[in-house]
Amino acid sequence: MEKYQFEICANSVESCIAAMNGGAHRVELCAGIPEGGTTPSYGEIMIARRLPSLLLHVIIRPRGGDFLYDDTELETMVEDIRVARRIGVDGLVFGCLTANGDIDIDAMKKLMAEAGDCPVTFHRAFDRCRDPFAALEQIIDLGAKHILTSGQAPTAPQGAELIRKLVEKAQGRISIMAGCGVNESNIRQLAESTGVREFHFSAREKIKSSMKLNNPEVLMGSNGVDEYVREVTTVRRVRETIAALEDLQ
Repeated sequence: MEKYQFEICANSVESCIAAMNGGAHRVELCAGIPEGGTTPSYGEIMIARRLPSLLLHVIIRPRGGDFLYDDTELETMVEDIRVARRIGVDGLVFGCLTANGDIDIDAMKKLMAEAGDCPVTFHRAFDRCRDPFAALEQIIDLGAKHILTSGQAPTAPQGAELIRKLVEKAQGRISIMAGCGVNESNIRQLAESTGVREFHFSAREKIKSSMKLNNPEVLMGSNGVDEYVREVTTVRRVRETIAALEDLQ
């Protein structure tokens, strides 16, 4: 199984623990999952860092939405990188685009300089790039270690053809990591059809709240969200997803 690497998109320390116990190699710790992932709190990073035998990568993203950042947002990202590095994370996850959908080289250079020798993953901002192959070369030149992508499709299985081409173009210069919609039922086909060796998935299940007094008429957030159900990564789903590739050499 050393041929493959498995990263869990963890929305909490609880999910980090499940990832570790399920056999994942690392986590990408995120808050704001409904927004596509935002920077987790100082406290969450600190507690996750105390877990043994787990590589901890942290997303640096100040808000949901697009990946076009102004100067104030970039300064926020710089400070978040500094905090994450002081805590001792093993990797950082970020990405910046121009208004035209190209890699924002100046913004990325600023963040990469702050990251120093801490490995960087360019996240799914890549899936909104105008030209994925030009972006691939620019991200390699910037010194990132991984690109997380769904192949510019709603899910990685749907974007398998572009993922395959990216793996071929990269020629081992950077790791192409398939993510979004990856699970125990499709990871094997994705591995076989693309040649990708790193996978990013959440392996989450719905958990009902233990609250005995419920008032579903009073919402703390958006309409249409069941606030008495949460989703967390489970050991079972992590293990089952990894096991789907066990006999591939």
